[in-house]
Amino acid sequence: MLNWNLKGQVAKNAVASGPTEPTSTERPPQPKPKIALALGGGAARGWAHIGVLRALDEAGIEVGMIAGTSIGALVGGCYLAGKLDELETFARSLTMRRIAALLDLTIGGSGLLGGMRLTKRMQEHLQGLSIESLPKPFVAVAAELHTGHEVWIDGGSLITALRASYALPGIFEPVRSENRTLVDGALVNPVPVSVCRAYEQPLVVAVNLHYDLYGRSAVVKHKVGPIGPDTGARQTQNRIGVTGVMVQSFNIIQDRISRARLAGDPPDLALHPRVNEIGLSEFHRAGESIDRGYEETRANISAIQRMQQGCAR
Repeated sequence: MLNWNLKGQVAKNAVASGPTEPTSTERPPQPKPKIALALGGGAARGWAHIGVLRALDEAGIEVGMIAGTSIGALVGGCYLAGKLDELETFARSLTMRRIAALLDLTIGGSGLLGGMRLTKRMQEHLQGLSIESLPKPFVAVAAELHTGHEVWIDGGSLITALRASYALPGIFEPVRSENRTLVDGALVNPVPVSVCRAYEQPLVVAVNLHYDLYGRSAVVKHKVGPIGPDTGARQTQNRIGVTGVMVQSFNIIQDRISRARLAGDPPDLALHPRVNEIGLSEFHRAGESIDRGYEETRANISAIQRMQQGCAR
């Protein structure tokens, strides 16, 4: 009753004071929804992720979450930590000689490289940072070596998470943490769209670095010939080395798994930087990779903005 009387008194006062200005019925502009990024693995081609993030920032498209696998985790983690400039400077400074200086060969270990020299470089900028301290949600995808489980690292040391996600089997030493032996997440989820979906992100943009590497991964019939005296010479000419065989085989696995997982859980939009000409170990070609990522994203900015507008309605 009291409320009714108060409302009535307000109404009387309004009549006595004359007509009031009409109120606007227009709704205030809705903020554009943020996008979640699924940054895929791809070794040296992964520098393209830097160009992707540069283009998004330039267009004013806000990133609300990042899930990354392998080098996608490295770039995404550095971006959310505010260290993308430092990472790009490092990437563009790489030469064949500087890359060799970062490789610490191990004998009798679980990988050809210990990875500690790279870790020391990361510690210069990321020491003491935790995933929880990042301004946006971040997940690094790894694989558990003994069980085959897909591991989503969403807390703890940022450096350890990045190391685990890019620990390519046979190349880098696995990362042992909390009774788990962790290796490169591309073994189980090369382009982690499913992680973003699990975090209930409304708009997911995936960056797939393997789209144009193998065409449609066709099945080919092949008839083999006899092994002749010149077979050894031909094999010597085509030799790519043990590391090359391991990395290229792993690349094929990533491509096949990516196709299967993206078919079952597609993103709202996929970006495919054209990086097939850049070798997996050619980290010194960072400038080219970054440019390809930037160009691909700029070409799709309008599509991303339309997707945001449609989600906001």
